[in-house]
Amino acid sequence: MKKYRWLLFDADGTLFDFARAEESALAQTCRTLGIDFQPAHAEAYRRINVAAWHAFEQGELSLTDLRSIRFARFFAEFGLEGDPLATSDQYIAFLGQGHYLLDGAEALIAGVTGRYDLALITNGISHVQRPRLAASPLANSFNPVVISDEIGVAKPDPAYFDYAFGQMGWPAREDVLIIGDSLTSDMRGGQNYGVDTCWFNPEGKAAPADLAITYEVRSLGELAGRL
Repeated sequence: MKKYRWLLFDADGTLFDFARAEESALAQTCRTLGIDFQPAHAEAYRRINVAAWHAFEQGELSLTDLRSIRFARFFAEFGLEGDPLATSDQYIAFLGQGHYLLDGAEALIAGVTGRYDLALITNGISHVQRPRLAASPLANSFNPVVISDEIGVAKPDPAYFDYAFGQMGWPAREDVLIIGDSLTSDMRGGQNYGVDTCWFNPEGKAAPADLAITYEVRSLGELAGRL
């Protein structure tokens, strides 16, 4: 791997165990609604949430619409009644408490701190991402921290990366590496912006043929060994 100056890390699914945080928050939300939480609820909500965030990244949904539509679809799927937006607010509050890290994340960041400049680039809701980061061992590791909710634009939009690079002092693009698990927001976003990418792909998925990924790793330990 070539030498870079900046490492831009995605948050959820790359450093933070979002699946665990999501299931925990959903279980707590269901309990407050008197719903007997089951694995089917987690599976359905995850599917609904992924589709909603994909639509948001493509500019098809606003963040406000995303917050309400997830639980509107969840309630419809299980024949439940409730206020989707109020439920979303409850869920978001619980989600903000889920600062679980993926295996190897803390060691990875400790190993690159001082050797690279580090930024966190995330599509997310500010009052979910900020508390999770602040409560984690990575709280003081990144400058800048760029959250789509705070700037009004999301990865993979080039305007998101314009904002991030501006916060970084406009480094040369060849000095920057984007590290993330998302083919759409991270890998496609990096390719379109002319920046090298590293795909964190623990499940060994296949990438689209038209997507030029610079590096691929299966674990954060593997990434640490290559940096």
